[in-house]
Amino acid sequence: MQRAKMTLSVLVLILVAACSKVEGEAGHKQRVQDGSKIQIVSTIGMISDVVQEVGGTEVEVTGLMGPGVDPHLYKASQGDIQKLDDAEIIFYGGLHLEGKMTEIFEKLEKRKPTVAVSSNIDPSVLRSGADAGGSQYDPHIWFNVKHWVSATETIRDTLSSYDPANAKKYEENATKYITQLNELNEEIKSRISEIPEAGRVLVTAHDAFGYFGDAYGVKVMGLQGISTAAEYGSKDVSKLRDYLVENKVKAVFVESSIPTKSMEAVIAGAKQMGHTVTIGGELYSDSMGEPGSDADTYIKMVRHNVNTIVEALK
Repeated sequence: MQRAKMTLSVLVLILVAACSKVEGEAGHKQRVQDGSKIQIVSTIGMISDVVQEVGGTEVEVTGLMGPGVDPHLYKASQGDIQKLDDAEIIFYGGLHLEGKMTEIFEKLEKRKPTVAVSSNIDPSVLRSGADAGGSQYDPHIWFNVKHWVSATETIRDTLSSYDPANAKKYEENATKYITQLNELNEEIKSRISEIPEAGRVLVTAHDAFGYFGDAYGVKVMGLQGISTAAEYGSKDVSKLRDYLVENKVKAVFVESSIPTKSMEAVIAGAKQMGHTVTIGGELYSDSMGEPGSDADTYIKMVRHNVNTIVEALK
């Protein structure tokens, strides 16, 4: 049934594309003439944020997935398909982050810049999905800030290639932003050092923080695998519960885009065995916070997560 829905979405996309390709090319020429902004569609909020930082006043960014939305399970609506077709450039995460939309992106890349921001990261430094119980690469690259520098560079190069007249602006914006990312990377290392080494254990609802753990020396455990599409069972709950009890782990974390009931089951199981586990706080994994919150940009989101983790574990 799901396959049939996806096939229908792709067929609609192809039909819309065929009807509007000529109009899209004319629209691009008109934009160059009248100085209007480049129309960009991105998937997750973290990508939208970087595109806006690099593109500055030259771009108008439309994000498909807002705060609290799980990209692993997201299904494109007909409205999304129209937005994608109207866009001049599309940026997405790749590595099957947007699992149900992969086929759509493959169709679109034949007729317009449709770019996975993970595409220029050396596969040798990517976490294998096998590390988290799957067969694909782990798509949560933004939790290693160095990988997000690569994503920023990919966005910069795509915009510069598409709009060479403003390439200098994109270069300057990206350089400024990458400087902030490098500073953030050092800040994370400093803050994590405040946690006693034995206490650097991060337990979350799904395995989204593997890159974070590898980069900053934290042991990471997730109840579910790298995708929330994978169901967890009683054995997963029991295994995680036993680990918490045996290692006297005091705090676990919930995620903004995943219901809390999964971690509540683990906590209840540990309590039955005489071990008290508390919720150390809410982390942002697959989406940013609401506008105006302390996690409404990529940098603020990472800083929120790190502060929450450190305060709960140190």
